[in-house]
Amino acid sequence: MTTYPRTDSQYADAEFLLSRRQYANLTIRSGKGPGYERRAKVFNLKQLSQAVIWLKEHGDMNYEDLQKKSDIATANFNALSVQIKELESQMTANGELQKQIVNYAKTRAVYVEYRKAGYSKKFRAAHETEILLHQAAKKHFDGLGITKLPSVKSLREEYAGLLEQKRKAYSSYKQARADMKELHNVRANVEHLLDIPTGREPQRETQKARQ
Repeated sequence: MTTYPRTDSQYADAEFLLSRRQYANLTIRSGKGPGYERRAKVFNLKQLSQAVIWLKEHGDMNYEDLQKKSDIATANFNALSVQIKELESQMTANGELQKQIVNYAKTRAVYVEYRKAGYSKKFRAAHETEILLHQAAKKHFDGLGITKLPSVKSLREEYAGLLEQKRKAYSSYKQARADMKELHNVRANVEHLLDIPTGREPQRETQKARQ
């Protein structure tokens, strides 16, 4: 999360969000001496003040809006992750098909001779590598239900398109990851420092403290 310079008014805003019990609890959990507790309390107030500044700079956002924005950012990040994995899967499949088509073409002549030889064991022993590659390629095509082989050129063009989609998606993915991490940090600071159980609404003690 971005670090901002401290101002007394920002600390006042941070303290204003806390009930007396919550303010005291900022350091009670440490279980250490008064000096440590004072330093810890200052540190915790700094963390909370950073969160307050962020919320104000983003439309004076309340906790409920922060929750929603954080959840949306997480969903966006997850969707982009799924998209990138799907593109990578398609690229892997494309690359494998290209390889099998090349192997099939290179070994086709040998396999034709093998058939003409009546599937001779002697011929197979002499050309086993080529025959196995040809059979593996044919098995791959059958598994995909391919009856007419695409050209390697068309597959390379398709691969280039998938790669471009992945590059664009990854650029969005990096931004989405940064946005999500920033929101999660702000939300985590607010929830921890105000003793808000994860996934719940904050208690209304702050409202009572203001009255």
